Amino acid sequence: MSGTNEGGQVVSSLRRSAPLLAVLALVLAAWFGWNGYAQWRHDQAVATVERARDAAQGEVARALAAQGSQYDKLLQDPQVVAALAGGDATAAATVIREHFKGAEDVQVWPANLAEAYADSAKFGYSRLALLEAALQNEKAQVRIVRDDGQPRLGVAARVQLGDAAAVTLVRLPLLRLTGAFDALDVPANGYLALRQGVFNVVQKGNAGLAGSAEAMSRPVGKDGMRLAAAVEEVDSGPLGLGAIPCIIVAALLVGLAVLALLAARGRVRLPSRRPVAEDAAGDAPTLGESLRREAEAAALAAAANPADEEGAAPARRPAGVTVVPDIFRAYDIRGVVGKELNPGVAEQIGQAIGSVMQAQGLRDVVVGRDGRLSGPELSAGLIEGLRRAGCQVIDIGLAPTPVVYFAAYHLRAGSCVAVTGSHNPPDYNGFKIVVGGETLAGDAITDLYRRISEGRLHTAAEPGSLSQQDVSEDYIQRIADDVQLDRPLKVVADAGNGVAGDIAPRLLEAIGAEVIPLYCDVDGTFPNHHPDPSEPHNLEDLVQMVQRFDADIGLAFDGDADRLGVVTREGKVVFPDRLLMLFAADVLQRNPGALIIYDVKCTGKLQDFVLRHGGSPMMWKTGHSLIKSKMRETDAELAGEMSGHFFFKERWYGFDDGLYAAARLLEVLAQREETPSEVLAELPDSVSTPEIKLAVDGSPHELVARFVAAVQAQGEGSPFEGARIATIDGLRADFNDGWGLLRASNTTPVLVLRFEAENEAALARIRALFKAQLAELLPGKDIAL
Repeated sequence: MSGTNEGGQVVSSLRRSAPLLAVLALVLAAWFGWNGYAQWRHDQAVATVERARDAAQGEVARALAAQGSQYDKLLQDPQVVAALAGGDATAAATVIREHFKGAEDVQVWPANLAEAYADSAKFGYSRLALLEAALQNEKAQVRIVRDDGQPRLGVAARVQLGDAAAVTLVRLPLLRLTGAFDALDVPANGYLALRQGVFNVVQKGNAGLAGSAEAMSRPVGKDGMRLAAAVEEVDSGPLGLGAIPCIIVAALLVGLAVLALLAARGRVRLPSRRPVAEDAAGDAPTLGESLRREAEAAALAAAANPADEEGAAPARRPAGVTVVPDIFRAYDIRGVVGKELNPGVAEQIGQAIGSVMQAQGLRDVVVGRDGRLSGPELSAGLIEGLRRAGCQVIDIGLAPTPVVYFAAYHLRAGSCVAVTGSHNPPDYNGFKIVVGGETLAGDAITDLYRRISEGRLHTAAEPGSLSQQDVSEDYIQRIADDVQLDRPLKVVADAGNGVAGDIAPRLLEAIGAEVIPLYCDVDGTFPNHHPDPSEPHNLEDLVQMVQRFDADIGLAFDGDADRLGVVTREGKVVFPDRLLMLFAADVLQRNPGALIIYDVKCTGKLQDFVLRHGGSPMMWKTGHSLIKSKMRETDAELAGEMSGHFFFKERWYGFDDGLYAAARLLEVLAQREETPSEVLAELPDSVSTPEIKLAVDGSPHELVARFVAAVQAQGEGSPFEGARIATIDGLRADFNDGWGLLRASNTTPVLVLRFEAENEAALARIRALFKAQLAELLPGKDIAL
């Protein structure tokens, strides 16, 4: 065939294909055009909702201020002043109601609020928080409260009733606050709500968007009220293009379609193919030969690198490597080195983590390790697996777990793995994992094992990169820029030979403390005592050192420094739930109404303490990953666990950090004129036990489930009859004079118990009750409570 004839055939073929090309271009143009239009509508909806939100924010703020100002003015009215001076609460309430137009109800309470606290659940936590806020402020406080099961506008103010301090509470119709919503323009694909805490006071638009409305929220005042807003999401345009680029591409495709149609009718001249010499074409493969060669090449490539269902080569399992399911725990991965963990297992775990990251489009990951002897080899194996999955690894070396978390934020990686055995014995090690800002726990941890056992591990065409970076100075500087002591404090810091020893003294000195280090040389054998500050006997050396050097306070850290323990100059151990009270009072000064989360093992006095300081208390399940997840869900400012984990979102990042908690503790203590011992002694206290751990055979979770079922099955006359039973994590029974808890550990095969009461007799009674119930489930076992 001549080159000229071949060129003519090509032109003819192109003209025949032009209508198909035109149709394809128009379809693509419609796709891009629709996406551009959808994104344009989304942008318009966002602008409309934001205007409505900002307008409502201003109107609600003005309404709140107006009601407060009106009530302050009313309390200066001579008739109201005279009624209050008379000392008759009922008469004073009547006069206030007569003079406050629209008031639905008025109550006057003694300042101690004893009657309200006698049954705080029935009285209402929101009303209690409002009254406490009013007692602590000169001006009237205005909030939304639950009254008679309905949302109402509450106005409270501190007054003098005769010779005694008192507080007044006025209930107003909610319309005074929500009337501004009637005129708001909220599109059908938008949502706007006025919220107090987690409660929607009034809402407009698509209620299905309520769950995502916090991202666009704006605060109203400082008491937790806010305008929450959301707009229905639309998918990003093809190739990630925005509205305008999509419309431009659509226009170009329409132009291409027009050109193709013109070409099909012969109105556009198509370029002809340059003739090819016969001798040059003679060596070219035929179409059949080309297809055959491509098929052979593909078969060879598949044999050399077969693909799994995720499009990557299945992982090779190193010879002799066995990954057991028992090391995949509720909060992390943890096992005995040499028996359950070795570099090969770490490599498989790293590749599984990398596979999860790749599935989410993530690549950057920070790796750090504590001071255990097995740390370097397990870290190396983990990094090898992460790199095999295509991850870009930043190794920060020896570092506490909170510094690893910090590095994930500081280096903008978003993901990290801390190689740590935490507070476990020296022959243990493990991995705490964060992917895309989420701490892996529960099913996400067990999914890693399923990936490994099923071979669903991503293998990248090229290994990911590896770099080293030390962030310890950045971490210290970040905290020291924010926390500085008002006066120097002498501190003994006991790292228990854990990884905190390398950084804790430097950090505390940087914020202005005088530091006496104790067991701060990092030694993975922990030769002096176990690095677990939740066990009082591990604090005995710290107590002696504090007293020997006449220090103000003693601080203890666990093996990876994400937990904090405290002892006073007098040798008294300050339990973490009481420390949480001190932190809560400090945070609530700047964030009135903030949510404070604590786990089921914390003191029963914590709820009343948070309420009295104007906060919102919430009890939740034990476990650092579960607490962090709940904090993100509820937007809590602070959380803490009885184990010594503290989570600050205010001024920090929301992860558990014993080092940062120590800095914040010293900051609070240094602001007070009293000694640290005196400040800590002021916190509400009771008779209590530390955590009691009872080793059991079989599943502790199954035993707890049987315990819960047995208690719930008991009828009238049961010893638990008068208790408030909570089963969010095991069983907690709150009596009028104390409480007891039984739960299953998620990390070891033990039952965990704790008891608290107003006096020793009540404590003994509650312990005996739990012991008797356990004895029925564990016949023949010596139960030492």
